[in-house]
Amino acid sequence: MAAHRNLFSIVVLSLCLCFAHCILVRTKNFQRNKEVFRFYRPPSEYNYKTEYFAQKVDHFGFHNKDSYQQRYLIADQFWDPNGGPIFFYTGNEGDITLFCNNTGFMWDIAPEFKALLIFAEHRYYGTSVPYGPTAFKDPTKMNYLTSEQALADYAVLIKHIKTTTPGAGSSKVIAFGGSYGGMLAAWFRMKYPNVVQGSLAASAPIWTFLEDANCDAFDYTVTETFRKSSPDCVNNIKALWKTLGTTASQAAGLSKLSEMFHLCKPLKTMDDLDALKGWIQSALVYLTMVDYPYPSSFLAPLPAWPVKAACRPLSTPLSGDNLIMGAVKAMNVYFNYTGTTPCFDIGTEATPDLGIRGWGYQSCTEMVAPSCSNGKTDMFEKSDWNFKSYSEGCLETWKVKPDIDWLETQYWGKNLSSASNIIFSNGLLDPWSSGGVLKTQSDSVVAVVIPNGAHHLDLRGANKKDTPDVISARELEKKYITKWLN
Repeated sequence: MAAHRNLFSIVVLSLCLCFAHCILVRTKNFQRNKEVFRFYRPPSEYNYKTEYFAQKVDHFGFHNKDSYQQRYLIADQFWDPNGGPIFFYTGNEGDITLFCNNTGFMWDIAPEFKALLIFAEHRYYGTSVPYGPTAFKDPTKMNYLTSEQALADYAVLIKHIKTTTPGAGSSKVIAFGGSYGGMLAAWFRMKYPNVVQGSLAASAPIWTFLEDANCDAFDYTVTETFRKSSPDCVNNIKALWKTLGTTASQAAGLSKLSEMFHLCKPLKTMDDLDALKGWIQSALVYLTMVDYPYPSSFLAPLPAWPVKAACRPLSTPLSGDNLIMGAVKAMNVYFNYTGTTPCFDIGTEATPDLGIRGWGYQSCTEMVAPSCSNGKTDMFEKSDWNFKSYSEGCLETWKVKPDIDWLETQYWGKNLSSASNIIFSNGLLDPWSSGGVLKTQSDSVVAVVIPNGAHHLDLRGANKKDTPDVISARELEKKYITKWLN
């Protein structure tokens, strides 16, 4: 889940939950949901066992008897089999080992709660792919990639663990998840309250994926996070797009930009300029998502407070070539902080791997996030939300059209009055907080707001540079979990 841009087809280098460079050709309105994340897989910091469980491909029909092997990770070294709870991570759109190694909060509190840890992989991601890689070429087989089927997988898996693990039969289950996984954690409690006692839904933008969502809220939040670091930085970025166009239109202007940005392949057409803009815009979005108070490598190797670092060369009014060079330095913070990248490949050719294909399909069925920029309250070029062109792109790519109303029907939209035992946590630096639940809905559906937090910062492991607000958020979350278990 991430950025977007431009009414014409553009090629955007982005970063993928599947740990690879992925480059996508998409129309502007077809893109935010299609963006991928490049994650650096760190060495495993935690000890767990890898298991597999045979899941039905179709939980809601009786004709298809096919099954697939769902991967899950299990850690029982902290668990008290005499009443200890199960902490269950609802896997996102990617390899489950990534989330296992980047959800340190679960590992940090497991000894205190004497919990059994389970990290379940989402169907069609990682190694848990029904029908194998060929499924992505067959719409009839992709038809089983839905959030509903994934939640049913989790419910069935928990039943299996409880019936086959001595001592787990009476264990209460708390669900954890971040981003799309956070959405699943919340919906898991709502759809299967008999299975899960409560849920921590971190950075779960469940209201982004509604037809009446404010389509420019995402870009506004990106802009405000940058503004917090430097108002001049925002003004410079806002002016950058016109400056790039002016330079590109000059004689040898595209060659000049290619040299200034150290591109591996020179820009040759104005469509390539759109690709360059998309590449820059994606970095600006990801910088806000991982604006952590300490160095991290979740999306890429980055310094502490990377938005501030990217804004330093743009912190005074600039114009012309000086503005472009400031942007080049800002891009180096995200794409080349280690200084080991000789040139930048903004992408013209690539085949997306299985992970991005999976999310691409989901964003063309249930997960539609209206996306636009007004160019006034945000620092991006103006662009409109066009659901018709979005649907046409989906039909061309996947032979399906999205149902923008289905999530509200299936998961209650903004009416959470019947829900219970859910924590919605959001960091206000994170652009996805614009679609999150920021106000407490009831005594048991509570909002935890982290003013200086980025994307699911509270789910990350404790760090000596954590801000006081995320430390307080984790303590409050522990209190609610304790309440639910008691």
